[in-house]
Amino acid sequence: MRSAFAALLRRDLALATRIGGSGALGLIFFLMVVTLVPFAIGPDLNLLSRIGPAILWIAAVLATLIGLDRLFQADEEDGSLDLLRAAPVPLEMMVLAKVLAHWLTTGLPLALASPLFGLLVALSPEAMAAMVATLVVGTPALTFVGAVGAALTASLRRGGQILAILVLPLMIPTLIFGVSAANSATGGTIPFATPMLILAAITLVSAVIGTIGAAAALRSPE
Repeated sequence: MRSAFAALLRRDLALATRIGGSGALGLIFFLMVVTLVPFAIGPDLNLLSRIGPAILWIAAVLATLIGLDRLFQADEEDGSLDLLRAAPVPLEMMVLAKVLAHWLTTGLPLALASPLFGLLVALSPEAMAAMVATLVVGTPALTFVGAVGAALTASLRRGGQILAILVLPLMIPTLIFGVSAANSATGGTIPFATPMLILAAITLVSAVIGTIGAAAALRSPE
């Protein structure tokens, strides 16, 4: 099982590296959103630094949706998904490998690039460090939640729009506690550890429910 998990993880990482797409597009979209907001609200650095974590988190949520519809759809189109269903390895493990590969090529780059984008919204060094920590902990939850929607819409030709409608409301708790943790690191009214632990709990619960739910949705055509 470990070899099958590792093989599928390497396959998806290799495909993402060769083809590109969602990871680079996510970063570009992230940059566009963070760049446009200062133009919209003006050059008030105090205001930008105050709402900067919210801007970065909203941009991360929207950027995560890019390419999420292709998480299982490409395998559905070329028949690979049928082979995964028929494999002796549990489908949940295959789903976990694909979701992990997707996060490594989309969510993790967003988290690591957040300090650079934080300069555009006048974040302090402490706030930048908090943003990296919250995005590293919180973006897997976004990917696991999105995986359920991606599995439900895998057989649809234009499932991207439906996918966004399905998963965006479910991403709100992650957004709330991610922004709360980032704000608390720069002098908020609550300790940083409180929302951060809740954010980590959301990610763990999302990992379990998302993996099982996505696997169940992929089995439904059988």
